[in-house]
Formats: sequence, structure tokens, C-alpha cells
Amino acid sequence: MGNHLIFWPVVGHILLVLTLYIVLARRKKTASEQKLVDEDRRALYEDAWCDSVVQVNNCIRSQFEIPMLFYALSFILWTLDAVSLIVLMTAWAFLATRIGHAAIHIGSNKVPRRRSLFSAGAILIIVLIVLAIIALAAH
Repeated sequence: MGNHLIFWPVVGHILLVLTLYIVLARRKKTASEQKLVDEDRRALYEDAWCDSVVQVNNCIRSQFEIPMLFYALSFILWTLDAVSLIVLMTAWAFLATRIGHAAIHIGSNKVPRRRSLFSAGAILIIVLIVLAIIALAAH
């Protein structure tokens, strides 16, 4: 199996983040056009923006939390030549949880539904950590 395959879900997550930035730009434009922004405060204060903008901004912020562990683990597993089918399945499942989490976050924003996907993703990160530890111990 090609070790490089681990980078497909990483690229998938990067595309998710870029998509969220596009959504954020559109929501900011709409908010500005509808005069829903406190222009004097917008440069420094998040509360200057309407909820729909803050919602996407918070979603983007969350993409730079636990997913950073995913990036690091992907590189560790790649470096150790430890990318297996189980690693790939776990990585793709993690990406799926992040896509679902983002969809809920910028949509209905139902916290219990978001929390379940976040928790599932966190468990998948733990699985990747265990797999990385096993690979490190084998070297």
C-alpha cells in the first residue's frame, strides 16, 4: 500500500477549510450589504458581526484545534512507513466527522449533534495515536 495515500484525507481537510473560508467571505459580504455589521468595531471585535458570520468563524477556528493532531499523526505515520488499511480507514473516518461537524456548525448549529461528531473524531484521533505509538515501538 502506498504510504502517500495518508495525504488524501489531509488534503480533504484542507479543502474543507478553504471551503469554509469561502462561506465566511460570502456571509461577511451579505452581512455588510445588509448593514448588519458594526463598522467601527469589526476590525477588533467579533461581536461586531452578526451571528451567521460568527458561526462560520467559530467553525473555522475549530478546524485548527483537534485536526492539527490529525496532521501531525499523518506525518508521523507516513515517516514511519506505517500507513496501513486501518490507518487509512481511520483517517477517512476522521475527515468524515470533520465534514459532518462543519456542516452542522454552519447550518443548524445543534450542539448535541456537533458534540457527537466531535467525540467520534476525538476517538479516531486516539486510535491514530495508538497506531503511531505501536509503529514507533516497532522501529
